[in-house]
Amino acid sequence: MGKEQKNVCAQHKGAERGQGACPVAKKCGGCQLQGIPYRKQLDQKHALVKQCVGDVRVLPPIGMTDPLHYRNKVHAAFGRDRKGNVICGVYESGTHRIVPVESCMIEDARADAIIATIRGLLKSFKIKTYDEDSGYGLLRHVMVRTAHATGEILVVLVLASPILPAKNNFVKALRAAHPEITSIVLNVNDRRTSMVLGERNILLYGKGYIEDELCGNRYRISPNSFYQVNAVQTAVLYKKAMEYAHLTGKETVIDAYCGIGTIGMTAAAHAKQVIGVELNPSAVKDAIANAKRNGCKNISFYNEDAGNYMRKLASVPARERVPVDVVFMDPPRRGSSETFLEAVTLLAPRRVVYISCDPHTLGRDLDYMRKHGYRIMECQPVDMFPYTDDIENVVLLEKTKTERKRTKNGLEIERTGKRNESERKSGTSKSGNRRHQEELRKARAAAGSRRPEASKPKSGKRTH
Repeated sequence: MGKEQKNVCAQHKGAERGQGACPVAKKCGGCQLQGIPYRKQLDQKHALVKQCVGDVRVLPPIGMTDPLHYRNKVHAAFGRDRKGNVICGVYESGTHRIVPVESCMIEDARADAIIATIRGLLKSFKIKTYDEDSGYGLLRHVMVRTAHATGEILVVLVLASPILPAKNNFVKALRAAHPEITSIVLNVNDRRTSMVLGERNILLYGKGYIEDELCGNRYRISPNSFYQVNAVQTAVLYKKAMEYAHLTGKETVIDAYCGIGTIGMTAAAHAKQVIGVELNPSAVKDAIANAKRNGCKNISFYNEDAGNYMRKLASVPARERVPVDVVFMDPPRRGSSETFLEAVTLLAPRRVVYISCDPHTLGRDLDYMRKHGYRIMECQPVDMFPYTDDIENVVLLEKTKTERKRTKNGLEIERTGKRNESERKSGTSKSGNRRHQEELRKARAAAGSRRPEASKPKSGKRTH
């Protein structure tokens, strides 16, 4: 049993008893496992993962020593009750009715206190809460992001208008109550939408973002950035992912669905070169900035669909490109598309490290990979979300020996090699016929298309 598993034996006393301490648990619906001892929660999640992935070795979940107040991103909706009193909290499951919440057992306690203070300031500053039905009012939501390692705190006021009455005095009053706040941003969401954040941010105090440290790297987190909500368990998850990757410093790695580059930059310290691919352009910009901030010179980022990128890269004859050794994939909850998985098998990396937040879609995707030449070696669940029914998993897949041999001696490689050899002997061509060379040139160009400026690999060569 590993050190992380042993930590489960020393759970927080209240969590181990599993007492339903939250009075709004049933209405909120956010903590589906409220009232269940933490050890039993882990057992239930372990059974679920085993059921979903089938005949695969599933290790016991790695739990938290203290599974409370772990969420570093807290969002509160604002409104009024039937008596006209200002309330804030979470939406009742499946509705847009606000369930008032004073404090939450899985949210950062500092964030809850800040939100309560903002609610108390609204009356004195004559700030009206937004009404979804009428479209009248100003304050819609408050989001608080906290950094685990640095302690920095970002407060985001989501308003229906860019104008906040007496904003300077409001900021002073909020900071007087909570001097720990390092940045305050006004986010404008003037659309009738269920989305929490709008696209425009106005700086009210500080630098407009916070920074946190993860696995030796420092990351900038702005209001719209994606960042794992449980920093403690994210470090555990990434450590296991690196262990499964077996990196020795000689590998070429692809980080698919790379986001702001956290997995890729963690891998960059142990690989020859890393390629991050992400469809969201703002995430790619953050990733490039984070790479520069951390001095990662052997990682490049591409603003493209990861499946399309890998398919184009696979179309280049294997003799003409550096092989990809490892692919990290961390898809959204819906899992990967069959098109993406097909692209992975075409590229044929020796190892795939699959990080999943949904055991059901994970099981479906593993079935596909198993049928297309990969062996599922091991699955390690990591409890990123205690008291909820969610469980993160990291899985190691290795290409079977038969598949390796087929890829190594594939018809395309064999045909290209024999043709070039015969043409060299006859003196007809030094590098193949013109048509073949033109197709190769196009494939190379396509594989590198839509590339934003990125940090240059240590080798100084771009082979992708």
